[in-house]
Amino acid sequence: MQEQSKFIKYHIPCHECGSKDAVSVNKDGSAKCFSCDKFYTNYEGKVTHMTNYIQQSTPKPSVNAHGGIFAKLTDRNISKETAEKYGVKVVYDSAGQLAQHLYPFYINHEQCATKIRYVRDKRFAFEGTIQDSGLFGQNLFKEGGKYLTIVEGECDAMATYELLGSKWAVVSIKRGAASAVKDVKESLEYVESFDNVVICFDKDKAGIKASQQVASIIKPGKAKIVTLPNGYKDPNDMLNKGKHQDFTRAWWDAQVYTPSGIIRVSEKQNDFLNRERKQSVPYPWEGLNKKLLGLRAGELVTLTGGTGLGKSSITRELEHWLINQTDDNVGIIALEEDWKRTVDGILSIEASDKLFIDSVRDEYGESKLIHMFDKVFGNDRVFIHAHFGANDIDAIFAKLRYLIVGCDCKWVVVDHLHMLVSSMLDGDERKAIDSIMHRLRSMVEETGAGIILVSHLRRIEGNKGHENGISVSLSHLRGSNSIAQLSDSVIALERNQQSDDDLESRTTKLRILKSRYTGDVGMACSLVYNKETGRLSEYEDLEILNSKEEDVIPF
Repeated sequence: MQEQSKFIKYHIPCHECGSKDAVSVNKDGSAKCFSCDKFYTNYEGKVTHMTNYIQQSTPKPSVNAHGGIFAKLTDRNISKETAEKYGVKVVYDSAGQLAQHLYPFYINHEQCATKIRYVRDKRFAFEGTIQDSGLFGQNLFKEGGKYLTIVEGECDAMATYELLGSKWAVVSIKRGAASAVKDVKESLEYVESFDNVVICFDKDKAGIKASQQVASIIKPGKAKIVTLPNGYKDPNDMLNKGKHQDFTRAWWDAQVYTPSGIIRVSEKQNDFLNRERKQSVPYPWEGLNKKLLGLRAGELVTLTGGTGLGKSSITRELEHWLINQTDDNVGIIALEEDWKRTVDGILSIEASDKLFIDSVRDEYGESKLIHMFDKVFGNDRVFIHAHFGANDIDAIFAKLRYLIVGCDCKWVVVDHLHMLVSSMLDGDERKAIDSIMHRLRSMVEETGAGIILVSHLRRIEGNKGHENGISVSLSHLRGSNSIAQLSDSVIALERNQQSDDDLESRTTKLRILKSRYTGDVGMACSLVYNKETGRLSEYEDLEILNSKEEDVIPF
């Protein structure tokens, strides 16, 4: 007997079907792809034959092999009647044992190839060519029927036909799951002529993936995917175990395929009625609450304003407010200051005094400072990024993720966007902002945390800038439209810090430029800065709120 060829390399890419790991190479240089059934006479030279790989111990089928007979496929529990329906014959060896299945393939009802299955070792070979042939069984069922079921193998096709009472059209792809899309595309006109296309591939990773890929190329609303019951790998398995009713139920329950991210709304009524309610944390100032209905986790809020208009004062108030008014963990990434300045700022809000000034802090004494420190930070809920001047964008985002996931921070303040931009080295500010905003948006969507982002405004041409109190619009956001597009809310600060009127120079107006949740935009409130305490208080005098404004520069 001739020495049997042995594989010496495994999981090699296929040059024909594109599979990354389906090829095994023999010691003589020949190879076989177990995905598309291609045989390489010289894998390195990429020389292929249309016939399957056949191990040398297996005799090449002769013409006489096609003289097989119609009989029950005892190894698959498929009846003689069904086998004869599909034109499948069997060949017995000299000992009378079932040796081969012979599966015919056709082009326009003329047989063009025979696929031989060797029962003992479950290998395949081809005589002829399946190029341009239809799906297995396609020649048996006229176009335009009500149901067509596509399965992954010839025996599954015959098994499904029997499980469905020998009533509906059932066909099989020609090659493995990796070539399923190619096979169906070659017969797409035939497939789409049916009212319903039911896909029932093997219940494994490759089969599930292939079923979705095939469904995606079929006219929307036509393809349905069967989910087999747990414990069964394919239709033939269910036929062998006599599970006709279970299969039929799964077949009728097949769901219409929709691409990932697309839902059928009619099926979502219960989710609509019982959805999770958005929990809001009120802002410290009533004017903002009227416009925005509070802060919500899972949203990206951008706070913007010109240089020196009080963005840091407002973020300090918000940080202290979240620490004081919630039980949530709070994270802070302040890239323009070290952690001690951040702590000084938050404790200054607690004390209503300027503790960041050495002489003021000295007046309190150590015991009072410890008391305040423990009150604000002693509950182990506040986490601060401690690396002033960090300049690696990936490292900063890694720390942001750690604050949210590792430290369980429900709220994170990032101050400010353009320090993040400066950490990117490509020199294109707009592209850098786009990239950062998309990463921040993804972080919010993925983790459900609330992020408060501080952003700068671009310089305005003309006689008056933002330090003179001009009204802000979304077009003033510096660098990219993505800031406005990807934020849930945008709050702008306006103040004429150069005014000769003391009250006006200390009054910051908060204008809502965007509110995805409420849609309510416009002037929200005015905050007055107390020079003695460093605190901001909401000013209720409508004369200040409605005082004359400069024209907003249009987009």
